Amino acid sequence: MIMMSVSALIALVLALLLGVPYLAFMKKKMYGQYIREEVAQLHAQKNKTPTTGGVFLVLSILAASLITLFMAQETTTGALIVLMTLIFYAFTGFEDDIKKIKAHQNLGLSARGKLLLQIAVSMLPAFYLIFSGRTEISFLNFSVDLGWFYPLFAVFMIVGSSNALNLTDGLDGLAAGCSVFAFGACAIISKLNGYTDLAIISAATSAACLGFLYFNKNPAKIFMGDTGSLALGGLLATIAIMGKFELWLIPIGILFICETLSVMIQVTSFRLTGKRVFKMSPIHHHFELCGWREKKIVLVFALVSAIGGTLAIIGFYVQKIIFGN
Repeated sequence: MIMMSVSALIALVLALLLGVPYLAFMKKKMYGQYIREEVAQLHAQKNKTPTTGGVFLVLSILAASLITLFMAQETTTGALIVLMTLIFYAFTGFEDDIKKIKAHQNLGLSARGKLLLQIAVSMLPAFYLIFSGRTEISFLNFSVDLGWFYPLFAVFMIVGSSNALNLTDGLDGLAAGCSVFAFGACAIISKLNGYTDLAIISAATSAACLGFLYFNKNPAKIFMGDTGSLALGGLLATIAIMGKFELWLIPIGILFICETLSVMIQVTSFRLTGKRVFKMSPIHHHFELCGWREKKIVLVFALVSAIGGTLAIIGFYVQKIIFGN
């Protein structure tokens, strides 16, 4: 727990310190976010707000994690693979953000191009686990060995999580606020499961997101962009599969799952019936159009994330005590 606290403290301080010069640089260069046409009236004041804040967020996570892992002598192969996955997803998101900035609109990489990059990156931890012989998934007293099907399961989880968190990043402080609780839960569960290296990385990520909120809370001074959201989402699932609590990611990421399901339901309904279930998707925009203030939505959604994370911790602890999985 001490090294987790050290990691969290370093990440928090780094996020606060690095954010100041990075924000100044982005303002000077006028690299801003271009708002979707569908929400232009709701978020007109946010147009041209500096983006790619995920750069200093990811750097804070990496630096704090590496420093603490070295101090704790926990620089394992698994930890390095997790951090490499974070880096590659951040690069994918950064390329997407830069294309949007250069095109002067909210259109970056093609959906197919982004998906292919996400799949390619997710194969790194997926195949590491299969060659390590850790292809079993457990949930309470349920356990099954997926064998060579595990990479398909892992890739689906990582890519899905990356896109889910990306969809959630639509309001000031929403993605970062929910990530504080999601990664906090991952830190505790990883420690309970004997993965101190992953607990250190998770604690660093949770604290870095908290530090990022100083700049991203409403009204946001900077957005994390795809650089941060794709990276955080990919990291969340990667930690879950490397820490062998894959199915507990469901309650941990329940808010991100709901955001994704709202989009899927909306698209399916419109294509089949020509009618929309929600006023707009992802679902946080639906609540906006229902008259909820942005701060209220973020607070309620973060509370849902906190409850999901708490239930996952309790459930995993019960699983360890009763079933020994």
